[in-house]
Amino acid sequence: MVDLYSVGTYNAYMGFKVGYLNDLERMLEKVLKAKLNLESRIRTLKRDWEIVYDLFNGKDNSGFGWDEHRQMVVAEDVVWNSYINIVEEIDSENVATRNNLEERNIYCGCE
Repeated sequence: MVDLYSVGTYNAYMGFKVGYLNDLERMLEKVLKAKLNLESRIRTLKRDWEIVYDLFNGKDNSGFGWDEHRQMVVAEDVVWNSYINIVEEIDSENVATRNNLEERNIYCGCE
């Protein structure tokens, strides 16, 4: 994606123009020969890009923004603290779920 951005063919304000994924796929096929992995990775990149885009420009603007001068994400303290609390809550749920699965596997004799 950095190479596509450097060339400038598909650059657009806050993202890429339509059609960049085809060129990205061709570039990746030269390096990687596993088409299924490529398709999976592209889906992941699309999903992640969609999350980041919605974070900054989505219909429910989250309070996050981009400081062009400092080249960094900015937000008010209230927004950051709210985000941190949500992430910590999700992490604690994931840890609890993982621990429960590990305990169940040990109990059932699976490892």
